[in-house]
Amino acid sequence: MSRAPEVFTTVDIPESLGPSLWGMEPYQVVSVAMLVLILIMVWKKVPAMITGGLDAKIAAIREQLDEAKKLRMEAEALRNEYAAKIANAEKDAGAMLENAQKEADAILVKAEEDSKVMVARRKQMAEDKIAAAERDAVTEVRAAAASAATLAAQELISKKHDAAADSKLADQVIAGI
Repeated sequence: MSRAPEVFTTVDIPESLGPSLWGMEPYQVVSVAMLVLILIMVWKKVPAMITGGLDAKIAAIREQLDEAKKLRMEAEALRNEYAAKIANAEKDAGAMLENAQKEADAILVKAEEDSKVMVARRKQMAEDKIAAAERDAVTEVRAAAASAATLAAQELISKKHDAAADSKLADQVIAGI
């Protein structure tokens, strides 16, 4: 390893030869500058401005908090109002459903009664048609029987009755009058 040369000075520099202003040491200059700065700030009312700004900020935050409380109370009132509306709507829906069920039951009962009446009416109409058909058939059978009896009587009379029998029958009828 190589050794670096060492430098030795024979002149001692006293500490008092450092920078100075008007015979004051650097720390004294800094202290005086800070004192002057603080005095200027006090003279210009900087602390009052700072506290005023902080007070204004605090007041604005309080207003925002109060407004937030009011909004929260309004929101809770709205929530309660809508909860009540929902509860009422559910009650109304239940009542409407119950009424609809009652109406449906009433319609069903009426439809059953109407269908019974209609079935009875149609049954009566069918029975009336059957009775009319029976009467027509009986009338037709009687007419056919009468017609057949008339033809049969006519043939019998024509076979067994001649002109002499007719004249004798006519004389009896006239004598009876």
